[in-house]
Amino acid sequence: MTGQQRRSQLIGIGRGLFALRGLDGTTIEEIATSAGVSKPVIYEHFGSKEGLYTQVVEYEFRILLNAINDALAEEAKPRVLVERAALALLSYIEDRTDGFRILMRDAPPSQPEGAFSTLLSHVAARVEHILEDELARRGFSTADGAMYAQMLVGMVAMTGQWWQDSRTPDKREVAAHLVNLAWNGLTGLQKDPELRSED
Repeated sequence: MTGQQRRSQLIGIGRGLFALRGLDGTTIEEIATSAGVSKPVIYEHFGSKEGLYTQVVEYEFRILLNAINDALAEEAKPRVLVERAALALLSYIEDRTDGFRILMRDAPPSQPEGAFSTLLSHVAARVEHILEDELARRGFSTADGAMYAQMLVGMVAMTGQWWQDSRTPDKREVAAHLVNLAWNGLTGLQKDPELRSED
């Protein structure tokens, strides 16, 4: 293997073990044995078990943040952007369950406040700008945009955590219900919500 291939292999193996056992529950010996290498190879690439963990978290963080940023990047109505962001998170959870478990778990030394909370702060800042226009259009104070962005992002994130284990209903149905509650509120809920992203 080239050095880069070995690094990628170790990150993949580390991701699986860290998702299963957490940072403290995983040993450098387990990682080395699973990779078929000696412990010094891991130290050579990452310096320590924590160094490998940090690389895994940063890799997953970038993948999820890029997916959500891409969902919010194209021009669309605010409701459709919310749908796209919810689907981006649920798709990430579906495709990279181990990565999501790690982001939800232990904070790496490089992000003592927690990887997932850091990610949510980035997303909330993006959502705030989207909501400001919609709030102004409806006659609400744009100063409340930050608060509503936190509420919206928190609701999507908590639902994602729940859905990670249940996996039912289908992610599109979950996203439709999320947006239904976020967009219409409890008093305006639709009985059979549908996504509008493909309109």
